[in-house]
Amino acid sequence: MNQWHFVIAAYALSIPVLAWVVIASFVAMRRAEKAVDELKRGTS
Repeated sequence: MNQWHFVIAAYALSIPVLAWVVIASFVAMRRAEKAVDELKRGTS
């Protein structure tokens, strides 16, 4: 078994995890922005 099997396995794990982190961060950012907008509307 050469090193390419480990390289492929590392990419196979890293790419989906990176995509999940980006999507989860985006969703959390949108949720926080919505909460800020609601707070601004409530205090005006």
